[in-house]
Amino acid sequence: MTGKDIPFPMLSDQDGSIGRMYGVYDEEEGVETRGRFLIDPDGIVQGYEVLTPPVGRNVEETIRQIKAFQLVRETEGAEVTPSGWQPGKKTLKPGPDLVGKVWENWEVSEAFED
Repeated sequence: MTGKDIPFPMLSDQDGSIGRMYGVYDEEEGVETRGRFLIDPDGIVQGYEVLTPPVGRNVEETIRQIKAFQLVRETEGAEVTPSGWQPGKKTLKPGPDLVGKVWENWEVSEAFED
């Protein structure tokens, strides 16, 4: 994957103003930690990850999460994605019957089957 193929906006925050707004700017060091924020079309932060500068983020995981959030949005919450979910794999139907019983309905291995 080259920089030209990234299917989502990536920003640079030269003066730290965005980092300050999202709470990831280290005033003492004068740098931002590595922040990734998934913001839906309504402007609501649906997910975020903050790492210290020496460790990079996982672009594949970011894309997986974007696809999961898109699926949940498209189904208006009628389907949710379990841990490690991959596009095309089994989803779950949320509700009181699922609470505390995820492992009766889904196994981690399902996320990694081809």
